[in-house]
Amino acid sequence: MLDFNQISSLMNELQNKTKEIEEETQKRSFTTKSGGGLVSVSANGKGEIIDITIDDSLLDDKESLQILLISAINDVLANVQNNRNNMAMELLGDLNLNLKDT
Repeated sequence: MLDFNQISSLMNELQNKTKEIEEETQKRSFTTKSGGGLVSVSANGKGEIIDITIDDSLLDDKESLQILLISAINDVLANVQNNRNNMAMELLGDLNLNLKDT
């Protein structure tokens, strides 16, 4: 059975690991391409779009540009979310191991 000191220690460890993961995630950059590379979108770990590159050939085709932009943005944001989910699962796995060790 866990005592208060063990619970407090685990909570502090969880907070520290959460902060580390958050900082690491924010430093990451994710890039996806659509239309065979005609559109490229990059986002940081916070899910903020930080760069968009559009091939000049799309500038006269508004409909195709819109479709490819939407696709690339959705893909890069999904990558950011998947990364967050994976990091959270790692954190929970680490916490579970620590609970078993005590």
